[in-house]
Amino acid sequence: MSEFLIPRMTVIGVGLIGGSFALALKQAGVVGEVVGVGRGVDNLKTALKLGIVDRYTTDPAEGVDDADLVFLATPVLSAGDVVEQIAANLKPGAIVTDGGSVKEAMIDAIEPLLPESVHFVPGHPIAGTEHSGAEAAFATLYRDRRCILTPTEKTDADAVSLVKSLWQKAGSEVVVMDVEKHDRVLAAISHLPHMVAYALVVAGSSYDRYDENILEYSAGGFKDFTRIASSDPTMWRDIALANRDALLEMMNHFETVFAELKEDVSSGDGRKLYDFFLKSKQSRDAIL
Repeated sequence: MSEFLIPRMTVIGVGLIGGSFALALKQAGVVGEVVGVGRGVDNLKTALKLGIVDRYTTDPAEGVDDADLVFLATPVLSAGDVVEQIAANLKPGAIVTDGGSVKEAMIDAIEPLLPESVHFVPGHPIAGTEHSGAEAAFATLYRDRRCILTPTEKTDADAVSLVKSLWQKAGSEVVVMDVEKHDRVLAAISHLPHMVAYALVVAGSSYDRYDENILEYSAGGFKDFTRIASSDPTMWRDIALANRDALLEMMNHFETVFAELKEDVSSGDGRKLYDFFLKSKQSRDAIL
């Protein structure tokens, strides 16, 4: 019997999210062999060199052979295609889980493709940076962060318990949440901020009143606020499309709030501006 909780784990998409999960579980001593799967050979070689994976392949079906756990860390809209390639090679009793930021779309794409003998545990670690690729991975990414699991009616309870324990070993607080609630909450606290950051950078860089790039004058505030606009465009394109309804609801709500602020500025109402900023400060300070 293996000494490891997970004798063999396959990570499909060895970047910040997948690579950090592998490193965290290796550091915790709960995973044996880690197999990396991806399209970029140079990135896979880097992952091998950094000790994130023990071997790698560009063939997803080959990569999941005899895997006890498969962690999908691909862009959201790619997950279904990947699962279609690996489904026939998954061994009975294997667990498939993921780190996707949109859960309903992932579940709809993945669950129908999996054999009945394979367990799917949808998940989403609430952690990340603006960096990508194997070089961006680090073992403590998930420490003192939350990970949300969104099991479906088909999800095996023992599989949920095992995946929960793995995230706890990685240092996370695990929360089980309804799928719809997850997607709406994440639209508000993650997806909308990214949209605003991307839009703000575009607005600043396209401002043409002066014949120069005004972003060259940006200081700490602008750089801190727009840090997430350096995130992977493919990943965020997929998130915006996959969580479109919830994101549009939040974008509409944001437009309403921003219009209120705009009106306060336009009217020169100092009291309303102060109250608006104070309310925002109090809400922000409460989460620190």
